[in-house]
Amino acid sequence: MVNNINVREVAGQCLRDEAEAILHIIPQLSEDFDRVVELMLHCRGKVIVTGVGKSGHVAAKIAATLASTGTPAFYISPLDAFHGDLGMITSEDLVIALSNSGQTDELLRLVPYMKEHGVPLVGISGNADSLLARNSDFHILLHVEHEACPLNLAPTSSTTAQLALGDALAIALMQVRNFQMQDFAQFHPGGALGRRLLTTAHDVMRTEELPVIPPTMTLSEAVFNVSKGKMGMAVVMEGDRVTGIITDGDVRRAMQSRREDFFCATVAEVMSTKPKCVSPDTKISVIQRLLHDNNIHAVLVTDDDRHLLGIVDSLSCML
Repeated sequence: MVNNINVREVAGQCLRDEAEAILHIIPQLSEDFDRVVELMLHCRGKVIVTGVGKSGHVAAKIAATLASTGTPAFYISPLDAFHGDLGMITSEDLVIALSNSGQTDELLRLVPYMKEHGVPLVGISGNADSLLARNSDFHILLHVEHEACPLNLAPTSSTTAQLALGDALAIALMQVRNFQMQDFAQFHPGGALGRRLLTTAHDVMRTEELPVIPPTMTLSEAVFNVSKGKMGMAVVMEGDRVTGIITDGDVRRAMQSRREDFFCATVAEVMSTKPKCVSPDTKISVIQRLLHDNNIHAVLVTDDDRHLLGIVDSLSCML
């Protein structure tokens, strides 16, 4: 309680009101939503999102979401538009205008320019009879019964609904474009996901002082080499080609099963002859799945002739 007011109860009611506002969007979706998605899909220029006040903040976020999910987009302020920024808009672009009332003067002043230059205009408002709705090429109705604000004045439920609708447009476009994780990474190269999806084995593989041993080496010598390599394994090679791999687990199992014969046995007798190998251009995300699915901690990087180029272990994949 704060000043005799149960603030958690107030917060809960606010969240319920805004959740209901989002759910109320669903039955309002019409064929115009389909047409707008198709229009954005085939837009040869950029999608320009605009709005005033709180709707302007939402418009900027919608533009950012579109841009990060494969749709070239940016936000423009209607106020700045009348001081030179209209030059950013071309006939190949598409403009999406947000206004809860659909009567925002600064926004409506853009309409004649769009008409004159043949720029498609999509209006999003809560009033199907508003000037924005009547003068848009396509209109998406986003009517909210009441704001979460107890005075029904501060934009709360309405801006939440606008934000959710913007996400719905972006997600629908992702689906029709078949936008994949690799595409997402292209627009987020600085993030962890981008690094995993864009980094290759060549970028992180260990290439120096690799633990390499011949198949004729005794297991007593192999123990030393596996330990010295500090990777829990050694690559078994004949000449310049990979023939197998021996891990510290292989060594322990051999000690348990062979006992007194252990030190006389050769690497060839206990090694795995089918080590997991990848090419240098294999993505780290693929290697991570390979390590997980096979319960191993390292893969060999080889060329088509089984020449060893490097080793990638689980630590190398921790980007």
